[in-house]
Amino acid sequence: MRLSGSLRALAAVLATIAVAFVPLARAEKTDREKEIQVLADRLTADEAKREAVYDGNVIITQGTLRITAARITVREDAEGYRTYVATGSPVTFRQKRDKVDEWVDGEAKRAEFEDRTELLKLFEAARLKSPQGELTGDFISYDRGKEFVEVTGAPGAKPGAPPSRVKATIVPPKKDPDGATPKKAAPKPANPGAR
Repeated sequence: MRLSGSLRALAAVLATIAVAFVPLARAEKTDREKEIQVLADRLTADEAKREAVYDGNVIITQGTLRITAARITVREDAEGYRTYVATGSPVTFRQKRDKVDEWVDGEAKRAEFEDRTELLKLFEAARLKSPQGELTGDFISYDRGKEFVEVTGAPGAKPGAPPSRVKATIVPPKKDPDGATPKKAAPKPANPGAR
């Protein structure tokens, strides 16, 4: 199927956005192997419910990952998988990307993460930022396993009011000192002698 000029342009923009933001959650892989430290004003744990609630100025660190929140609830299912729900004003997180000296920052009023599905959800005034750009919206969902991002705006605050919009800011590649954008090498023919 051939695309019209405007559809081709739209497809190119969407591809650029997808490529720019897939690296956002390629976090430092060794972080998963490091110990987790949780600081809070109060901890309540209910063994029967398999639930722990960290309350008051909560700070979680694991390797390069740092999360701050007013409250974090951790629930564990029968198979040992955990669901984390963080609330705050806002919940913040920061983590180094894998194999590069770049950081990803994010915030929202509420964040949820399921370690079984590796699904991160950010609710209300959600923002993800990296050197490649920034995404903002009312809701951001990132599936780490599938490397799939979904961003939506909020419905209108008042009846009949327009909804908020999703915003993506993409940082262009850096230029060489002479002012030229670095060019990719031309592909070499597979068999130069063949016609």
